[in-house]
Amino acid sequence: MLRCGHVVRLLQVPLQRACSSGAKPTGSTGKNGNVEKNRGDIEDPHPIRRTFRLLGNDMRKIKEFFVPQEHKYGNDLEHTKTTSKFKFRGNSGQLDVFQTHCDVLIIGGGGIGSSIAYWLKEKAREGLNVVVVEKDETYSRSGVHVSTGGLCPQFSLPENIQMSLFGAEFMRNASAHFGDDIPLGYTPHGHLVLANEADAQTLMQISRLQNELGARNELLTADRLATRFPWLNTEGIALGCIGLEREGWFDPWALLANFRRAASGYGAHFVHGEAVDFVYQSQEDIIVTGDSESTAGGYQSLDKVVVQMPDGSRRTIKFALCVIAAGTESGNVARLAKIGLGAGMLRVPLPIDARKRHMYVLHTEEPSAPGMSMPMIVDTSGTFLRRDGLGGHYVCGYNAQETDGDLAYFESTIRPSLIRRVPAFETATVVNSSSGFYNYNVYDENGILGAHPYYHNLYIASGFSGQGTQQTPAVGRAISELIMDGQFRTLDLSRLSFDRLIVDKPMHEFNALN
Repeated sequence: MLRCGHVVRLLQVPLQRACSSGAKPTGSTGKNGNVEKNRGDIEDPHPIRRTFRLLGNDMRKIKEFFVPQEHKYGNDLEHTKTTSKFKFRGNSGQLDVFQTHCDVLIIGGGGIGSSIAYWLKEKAREGLNVVVVEKDETYSRSGVHVSTGGLCPQFSLPENIQMSLFGAEFMRNASAHFGDDIPLGYTPHGHLVLANEADAQTLMQISRLQNELGARNELLTADRLATRFPWLNTEGIALGCIGLEREGWFDPWALLANFRRAASGYGAHFVHGEAVDFVYQSQEDIIVTGDSESTAGGYQSLDKVVVQMPDGSRRTIKFALCVIAAGTESGNVARLAKIGLGAGMLRVPLPIDARKRHMYVLHTEEPSAPGMSMPMIVDTSGTFLRRDGLGGHYVCGYNAQETDGDLAYFESTIRPSLIRRVPAFETATVVNSSSGFYNYNVYDENGILGAHPYYHNLYIASGFSGQGTQQTPAVGRAISELIMDGQFRTLDLSRLSFDRLIVDKPMHEFNALN
């Protein structure tokens, strides 16, 4: 209604000008008392031409009102007004100056942490001072190190489906968000999820749900799979689900680099250091109802974080709000805030642990090997496989906690299941291999996102258990909406909150890659 009223007032101006018989030419009064015409306000005796000229000027104003100009990484835009309950101070100091105070402190500068910083600064610009603390600038232990780069909405929970669909739309329009300096290498292609007889009915049900929510996939019987993909052995397969739209793979390193680069361009501060402790502040004006155990002695909020710098020195950063997005270290950071170590609500820990994933790059020139039509395969054995480029290379992944993932393990465990599904890989050679960790929610293998129920100024975004990289755009935007607007606006992800741990209502994901 406010905008409509503004438009009506703008439209009334030219009518008043045209209809007023006593109207005087606009301009400023000079030294001699004459009226000096403003530039472009040329006197025209013809009333119709003058009316159309005034209408044209006002229509341009209306267009500017509804279609604001966009600026990439600029600092000249007014910050967005929000309805947040927090009193933010805005940016202070230069990007290379250590920030002793900030509005939002993000612990963890990986995919999710950098995405949160990007969305906050993209919306608020200079109206919000955002600091990201990351202890490993090489990201050697980050989940992106072993990410398949897969983009696929074939999940069983509506929230995961919607986050992946949001990610697909974000990837398709990545240049509008980041420019073209670091391309994401997004390759649109389907994913093929295979199911045995025991899981076939479940696969049918979740395929129906995915299509209802906007995904597009197709169910294929074993016979149709064999006809469509002659290189695929369908023994033990009852059903397959292949994506038709909004699926593919991308370069996860490029996505991380773009989030961090764009966030920095908008004014976010990235600090190389490790969060080692919190400083608390007593707040008698805050009362936690229904939990007398945790508030015995008065409520204490998080006030500062202690950061250990690379040289061993320690510095503090005072914040209005903190976000834990530390990946595999999220559980340890939460324990610094007494989560899992206190009483009452603080007795419930953040169940995030590190889980190992092994990645292998294979090469084969076998004529019967999968070609350009090969989708990314998620096998019943837990192995996932996709082609990598056009030179006969393939990426194979497997999650196993009990091994280092060396070549002996590949030959004894992974290759047999790989050959059983794609016989052409019997002669494939291992070109490269690596192992790493991704954050894993040991409670229900699903992400934890939202405010902590005890601390009024603490948010959590972690535990996405293997599917996190493709969901970083949606997770970052969701946390930014909670901070800036006080509620979810794009996607309702309220069921992923920490509260489900307290009431013991797990949300298991059937199709998670873990």
